[in-house]
Amino acid sequence: MSRNSSRDRVKTTGPAGRLAGHGVSGPSQRQLRVAEEIRRALADIFARVEFRDPELVDARITVTEVRISPDLKHATVFVARLGRSDIEALLPALKRVSSFLRSRLSHMVRLRGVPDLHFQPDTALDYAMHVDDLLRDPAVARDLKDD
Repeated sequence: MSRNSSRDRVKTTGPAGRLAGHGVSGPSQRQLRVAEEIRRALADIFARVEFRDPELVDARITVTEVRISPDLKHATVFVARLGRSDIEALLPALKRVSSFLRSRLSHMVRLRGVPDLHFQPDTALDYAMHVDDLLRDPAVARDLKDD
C-alpha cells in the first residue's frame, strides 16, 4: 500500500462532519435532543389544543416518536391513537394542520428554523401484539416445545 492511498479513498466528511449514511451508526446527540424536544412540545399541543379541523376535534393523538433529519429541516412524527388503530384516516388532517403545528412549535422550541413535519402511523404496538398473538398460537407453541 502506498503512502498516497488516502487520496484514492472517497471523501466522506464535510464541514459538518461525517455524511449521513456513510458509516454513521445512528442519529447524533443533537438530533436526538431536538427530536425529543419536538416530541414533548407536540404531545403538549395535542393534549391542550382544540383543532378546528372536524376530523381532529375529538381525536386523542399520541406522539410516540420523532425522527429528525441531520440538517434539522425535516421531522418524521410517529403518531398513534390509544385503543384504536385508525390513525391512517387522520394523516390527511394532520398534514392540513402541520403549518399551525409548526407555528405553535416555533413559540415552544428554541430553534433557528422549525422543521417541516411529516406524519407517519406508529405501528410498533400493533406489530408487537401480532407477534404476541402468533407466539400464543397452539401450533407455534407446539413447534417451540420441540426444540
